[in-house]
Amino acid sequence: MTPRAATHVRRPTHPGARSKRPRWQRRKEERPTELLDAALEVFAERGFAATRLEDVARRAGVTKGTMYLYFANKEALFKELVRKTTLPVVEMVEELVRTHRGPARDLVAQILRRRWAAIVDSPLSGIPKLMMSEAGNFPELSRWYHDEVISRNTASLARAIEMGIESGEFRAVDPRRTAYLAVAPLLIAAMWKHSFSRCVDLPFDSASYLESHLEIFLRGLERRGRGGDRA
Repeated sequence: MTPRAATHVRRPTHPGARSKRPRWQRRKEERPTELLDAALEVFAERGFAATRLEDVARRAGVTKGTMYLYFANKEALFKELVRKTTLPVVEMVEELVRTHRGPARDLVAQILRRRWAAIVDSPLSGIPKLMMSEAGNFPELSRWYHDEVISRNTASLARAIEMGIESGEFRAVDPRRTAYLAVAPLLIAAMWKHSFSRCVDLPFDSASYLESHLEIFLRGLERRGRGGDRA
């Protein structure tokens, strides 16, 4: 009896039992991503001011204490959310501008399509809306977001427009101001998605809205001859 009991105690050390430990380790490694997914949902629904860490923890199915193992406070959580979800898109566009070869018109269109995908057609659209609505209440956080996201995105698009001016494709315009003008309709669509669309249907088809904007904006950039014809 004694030898068999000892053998029974050792059984959890067989390979099948040891495999449980890696699964738990992988689960812990996935937890930060799960917390960020939950944070994106709660921030988009409630805004920054009304969101509490315990709300995010509850959505993620963990305790508030678990949240503090990964994030010191709500601001740290939000910044990490932006770093993991938004900054990769910013860096992708910067690389696109650095490596582009070909018409500037195509580059500008690619940038605006990617911006549309990020701020209108994805869950990330809640972040710009949140920052615009609460910037005045959290100026330091807003400045950080501006420097890390808005300023860099604007610089990339402005550089693409500048490349078109240098190549003779576009007429002479202020690249930076024109970049802001290009993005404004996208932000309106993102704001509408998280406000009026909750109670009324969109007054436009999403895809046709973007295509119409690209056509109007790019035609407005085209260089024209003396008689008004496009060069």
